[in-house]
Amino acid sequence: MNLLKIHHIAIIVSDYKVAKDFYVNKLGFSVIRENYRPERKDWKLDLRVNEYTELEIFAEENPPKRVNYPEACGLRHLAFCVDSVEQTVKELKELGIECEPIRVDDYTGKKMTFFHDPDGLPLELHE
Repeated sequence: MNLLKIHHIAIIVSDYKVAKDFYVNKLGFSVIRENYRPERKDWKLDLRVNEYTELEIFAEENPPKRVNYPEACGLRHLAFCVDSVEQTVKELKELGIECEPIRVDDYTGKKMTFFHDPDGLPLELHE
């Protein structure tokens, strides 16, 4: 088996417009395509994170609330590599996005922090 890379990660959001604004206008992902699917009564938004990775966003009419603790089964968090955690935190704060204090990962020795998307999904910055 030769799995080359992760192509995309899909998440379900509670508010399509809020999520689109957050991921496109605040985090800077670019829109590949967006479609309303009337047969499913949902929106599907494909975003380019970088040349290798995409994020799919689904917005259904009445999704169940996200379990509010990271140890629940399913997606725990998304982690993004950055050149400088400090600089990225500064940019996020300028956009009104709060981050946890920067700390050093015990295993990698690299700087890291967390912030959350509008639905409370933990997002990690890692050098």
